[in-house]
Amino acid sequence: MASRLFILALLLACLAPIHSHPIDFLRRITSTAKSERNWLWSWAWGWGESTVSIVDRSPPLTFASRPAAFGAELTEPLLGYVIPLSSFTVPCEGDGLGPSIPPNLGCPELCVNGPNEPERSETWIALVQRGECQFVDKVREAQRLGANAVVVGGDNPEISGYPDGLVNMYSPDDSSDVFIAATFIKYSDYVELSTLIAVSNTSHSGLRTLSLLITAEYSVWEWYSPVLTFAIILLLPSSLTLITLLIHRVRASRAAQRDRAPEDIVKNLPSRVWTGPGPEKRHNNDQVTSSTPTPDLDLERGTESLEAGGDSSTSGPTQPQEQAWHETQVECAICLSDFAKGDTVRVLPCHHIFHLDEVDAWLIHRKKLCPICKTDVTQPLLKPEPREQSALSEETESMASVETPAASERTPLLQQS
Repeated sequence: MASRLFILALLLACLAPIHSHPIDFLRRITSTAKSERNWLWSWAWGWGESTVSIVDRSPPLTFASRPAAFGAELTEPLLGYVIPLSSFTVPCEGDGLGPSIPPNLGCPELCVNGPNEPERSETWIALVQRGECQFVDKVREAQRLGANAVVVGGDNPEISGYPDGLVNMYSPDDSSDVFIAATFIKYSDYVELSTLIAVSNTSHSGLRTLSLLITAEYSVWEWYSPVLTFAIILLLPSSLTLITLLIHRVRASRAAQRDRAPEDIVKNLPSRVWTGPGPEKRHNNDQVTSSTPTPDLDLERGTESLEAGGDSSTSGPTQPQEQAWHETQVECAICLSDFAKGDTVRVLPCHHIFHLDEVDAWLIHRKKLCPICKTDVTQPLLKPEPREQSALSEETESMASVETPAASERTPLLQQS
């Protein structure tokens, strides 16, 4: 997707010196289809709104308007005198429309009526009303009479049944012969504009008029709208995917942080110097404990050997002491290598020992659990409750107190309990 955007930007950069303005390039692309585009085409290509302002008033009176999808495209504001066509024209005889046609519809064919007529050398804007014929026919007729632009007002919603709003003016046929601009205003605005013209003290060639300014605000949006639409269509899925990945990454990072042990807790765990199986010597100012010499045992007699000068009658037979399970570890479960004398090991609360650097990296950057028994090193080690220990000792004593009969030759091998 990034490569496609880069290629598109490169093409636009290469074509920019050829055309004076990006809109010229857009017009050339759409020139063949422009005459046949409808309201859907206009909406898709970002045909926006414009304004019609009466500059004779202070402050100026502004009406919202919608440019036509045919004719000239205003790149700059157009200022001229607005004149209703009905003020100097009437329908020509023999057109078959009859005398009942409402005034100022601007439907062809119109003939000049009276001595007053706008000068073709002056910039003037024709004002007509919707109805009876196509929009493009009204604009063609105004163009034939010398108008530089056309303002089309809406029809009465009480008669037509349509809402009083802006509509999209398009041509169902070829309109390449239309080279003036046209825009549409609402019926209420058309009535107000017509009323102001009727009471205006300004005249042009003997006709009442007002100075009207058509602002081409839509021309810039016309260029940016398709580009933005294209960019949004391409970038929106990628942006949503990126946001989803970022949210997932943040959640995973927080979850991983909760699974790790704080560094201060890990550093406070006891560490020792491994000297071999058995009690170990402490590290970092801990009390040094050395292995207690194991008394020599007489394997045949099962008694301890006496020191020189000792009394054998005072010593009885003893059993060899077994080491605790955590004192018999000789291998690090992380690196799977044996401990060597002098290695610094970390002792976890569960009494498992590991190489200090390796277990610290595991607890701080991976998991806060013991690699062997999965005990949480940040939580105190739970001890069995005294009740459970007392119950266990009582059960052991009761089993030991049961008298077992002396075995003889007649004692069965399998006895019922």
